[in-house]
Amino acid sequence: MADDHSSVYRLIYRSRDLIAPEQRKTELGTLFTAARSNNKNKQISGALLLSDTHFVQTLEGDETAVRDLFAHIERDQRHDAVSVLEAGTVDDRVFARWAMARVAPVAGEPDTYLIAHQDGISPAASRGTTPEQEAVLAVMRKAME
Repeated sequence: MADDHSSVYRLIYRSRDLIAPEQRKTELGTLFTAARSNNKNKQISGALLLSDTHFVQTLEGDETAVRDLFAHIERDQRHDAVSVLEAGTVDDRVFARWAMARVAPVAGEPDTYLIAHQDGISPAASRGTTPEQEAVLAVMRKAME
């Protein structure tokens, strides 16, 4: 990710998953493949928390790029009840090297980095987290309660 030492816009939202269970693996694989590519091109980073019923996602990057992406996300038919939990300017990215990861819904459980491929998604090796990341992840996990 480019780092020009300017402020970063961070947006955290929660939504209800509408993907049918039998389509979930394939649909999420398609979603993640597109999101990883698009986010990288727009220099947007972040993290995604998945449960059986909800998504909570953090997006970080240029404010216009993040707001444009979020407007697109709000219109996506794979979820509804989209609500912004936090949005604003921060000093630095906390997920600069994360294009997409599945955050464990419970603190203390390992997070899973995801690899998207044609047949769906599969886990990749974890890199661990920083205290700054854990602070944002705590907000995300609380939203899943």
